[in-house]
Amino acid sequence: MARLLPFNIAVVSTVFLFVCTKSVCCNNGRRVGDALDTEFSGFSVPLEHSFEVDDVAKFRVRGALLLKAGREPSVLLNQNQLSEEDRTKLKEVAAVDGLYRIQVPRVFLLADRQTERQMEGYLTAFVRACAMVESHLSDSITLHTDVSGYLIGVSIVTLPGACRGTEVEDEVDLEVFNTTLHVMPPVNATGPGTAWFIERMEQESEKKSKNPQEQKSFFAKYWYLILGGAIFLMASNSAQPPAGGGREQS
Repeated sequence: MARLLPFNIAVVSTVFLFVCTKSVCCNNGRRVGDALDTEFSGFSVPLEHSFEVDDVAKFRVRGALLLKAGREPSVLLNQNQLSEEDRTKLKEVAAVDGLYRIQVPRVFLLADRQTERQMEGYLTAFVRACAMVESHLSDSITLHTDVSGYLIGVSIVTLPGACRGTEVEDEVDLEVFNTTLHVMPPVNATGPGTAWFIERMEQESEKKSKNPQEQKSFFAKYWYLILGGAIFLMASNSAQPPAGGGREQS
């Protein structure tokens, strides 16, 4: 089986058949010599995997992440089929409840930003090998990025994910990868809703009204009314004649 060259970042111009969904495309299980009719040009990043009976990771190329130029991350996944030797080894690892690992280099998922930052190691994820076998190589890989499009995490799950001891035929079920690839940018936290904000303000107002230290005295609130009333009474009293006045005498 032809193997992909283990390079970190390289400009490639290749032709392959792919199925696109929301800027993420997968070509699962490409055979050498297959008819390919779609052209792609961009940067290529290796997707590697490891499954060993002694559980000592020995990564080798599983496929390539092809990064398309543009303002938003656009990733195409091109994968090779498992060889007969790899199919046998994967079942042996599954029999001893070993692990199936993948790794990708930490790079920008934007093809036009590859020269801005050097690769800083690898990101690794794993599942139980028995789950990989019993799912018939059906997995879902998620690439997590920061706001700039730099790869900060990778995760993998199988579909289904449980190990039930189901028998799997090598030639039929363990030859072609059936992979769903997702790119997950960071999610911005939402601000408080209007209803929540109003309710919060009402609670604060009610709390203050129950605190006697925060309440003003009656005179402090209504001094101007009290003063006006006193002036009015004084003016009214001064305008009235004195009680019990004398009569004129003839």
